[in-house]
Amino acid sequence: MKSIVCISSSVRAVCQHASACFLLHRSLNLCSSVGRCPHVASTSTAIVAQPPCVTGVRCFQTTRNTAVQMVTATSLPTPVPIPGRTEDEVTVHQSGRRTTPKTAARAAPHLSPYTPYAKPRSNGAALVNIQSLFEEDVIRELCSRLADFPSNDRAEGLATLLGACVEFGLEAHSPPVLRLMNECLELLSNRDIGVPQLCHLGKVACALEGRQSPMVAAVLDSIGAAVEKDAVSASEAATVYSLLTLFYEPASQQQALILSALHRHTQRLVHRLRASQVSDILQSLLKLQQRQAITLVLRLSHRASRVFKDFSDDEIIKVLSALMILGQHDEELLAAMEKHLPERLGKCDPEVISTVMEYCLQMGCRSETVFEAVAENFVCDAEKHTTPQIAKQIVAMGRLNYLPQCSSQMFKKLESILSTRFSQFQPRSLIDMLHACIHLERFPLNYMSKVFSPYFLQRLQAHGEPFNKNALGQLTQLHLSTVLECTRYWGPRLPFYLHVKKFSSADQAFETPMEYLLYKQVKGPLAQLLGGRFYSTRIFTQNGYTIDVEICLDENGFVLPLSQWDHTYKRIALCLDGQNRFCSNTKYLLGKEVTKRRHLDRMGYEVVQIPYFEFEKLRTQGEKIQYLHNKIFPTISKFSY
Repeated sequence: MKSIVCISSSVRAVCQHASACFLLHRSLNLCSSVGRCPHVASTSTAIVAQPPCVTGVRCFQTTRNTAVQMVTATSLPTPVPIPGRTEDEVTVHQSGRRTTPKTAARAAPHLSPYTPYAKPRSNGAALVNIQSLFEEDVIRELCSRLADFPSNDRAEGLATLLGACVEFGLEAHSPPVLRLMNECLELLSNRDIGVPQLCHLGKVACALEGRQSPMVAAVLDSIGAAVEKDAVSASEAATVYSLLTLFYEPASQQQALILSALHRHTQRLVHRLRASQVSDILQSLLKLQQRQAITLVLRLSHRASRVFKDFSDDEIIKVLSALMILGQHDEELLAAMEKHLPERLGKCDPEVISTVMEYCLQMGCRSETVFEAVAENFVCDAEKHTTPQIAKQIVAMGRLNYLPQCSSQMFKKLESILSTRFSQFQPRSLIDMLHACIHLERFPLNYMSKVFSPYFLQRLQAHGEPFNKNALGQLTQLHLSTVLECTRYWGPRLPFYLHVKKFSSADQAFETPMEYLLYKQVKGPLAQLLGGRFYSTRIFTQNGYTIDVEICLDENGFVLPLSQWDHTYKRIALCLDGQNRFCSNTKYLLGKEVTKRRHLDRMGYEVVQIPYFEFEKLRTQGEKIQYLHNKIFPTISKFSY
């Protein structure tokens, strides 16, 4: 074992001034090969140095399983003087005169890792001459002592020193930093450094010189070699992903190759990842814009379902937010949420609840277990939620067509919140929520007059820009609900010039287009049943809805050919409901489709639904014709007499 540590008095003065405590890694042990340093107490243990990580007070944290000693400002050993320098030359300049360093601990300003040190501006603050504390002879001595250590310890020590340079604002071209950088480049050429140390070096190099640093390139080469050799553990993979987010350039072929290899390697290690590591990797993939890494994301989602109970609230939010943006969903993750979420909803952050509901909405997951638990929590604790959180919960239930068992209490609570906090809701968020209510046949008549008022419409039109088309569509459907379903409402209406002419849109916000493959399967048997092509497709109604297939009858109940549609007495609207019109893996229509059918029915259409899961079971032409006959002709027969 090396003898006891001798830290340069200059570096010790920096540490003593900077914070109340440091935790130093073994790689900064400046030891003599012949014996202990006479100026250090023999009872001291090995001192461990790690990169600067400021939490309240500045400290260097350890990542190795090595004995550590907390070195505080009041318990620092006697500084060891540099040859040729007297002990009293280690001074702190304050108010233009030399004084010995104060040992009383005081709170350090909060700095993020590798934030350049800012000199305090208060009258009593100490002004540190950084250049005198990081002199070239000091750095040279430290580097010479580190040269005898193993590669990993030496790399950690150099990275820690570079991190201290960044902390105290030294420039990349200053002599101490250049010396340390050259030492690092020499060490990196050996290719025998561990991945944690490589990531530490890469982080400080990026902080000093940016993405184009030669040291960053050398670190990437070494990491790429380690990944190819399968020398990266599960925890190290999470660290590498985090590092790559600092200097990733999509145009770099080297980084693209490293990422591709890292994706393949991580896929094999997914089963070893802890909950926090799953969250970190998903966040890194999001920052790296790795939407194409579908297999890895799905495996991470699967792993998230296994460790879901170990996630903190913040990690649940990060995981679900990442999966929403990356666009992947795993059924087992939903099952894990159904198992573990209900019991923790009462004590979790309300943002978790709104994120879960937002995730369910985007993925089309209509989970009765989750939604019931959320509704019950809403009834009890809605006052604790912010207005955006409240809106997200109601919007998800409405758009996924779920009416909870406690719906009566839930909507009473919602009405109470609206009556007291109406002005706190943002206009768009408020319209989203009220619009979602009509999907569940809960009509917010008490607030229609406010929503249709000129003042509210003016608030909705932000900064003089044109109205948002989706907002106008929602207002139009709210207006239609008052006209078609709430005949007792006599309050203000939406001005006609704001009505949308068609509800069909690229984002399918109000109706889902007819699935062409299902139409191809239906059109042959339908024509054979009617005795010809006595129907039309994709018909726009006067209120803006699109009808998949329309059949017209005369007053005797006979099907009219297209040429005689002027004599129409009754119209039949066939809804060819493909998979996209239903909640994921269920037979429940989306809220927008339910509202459309109710409105078509109130407009005088006879609505006939042809769901894909029924029609796709039919094999022969005869079965298909008979199915359509059973669906359509009971409707026709009502008008035959």
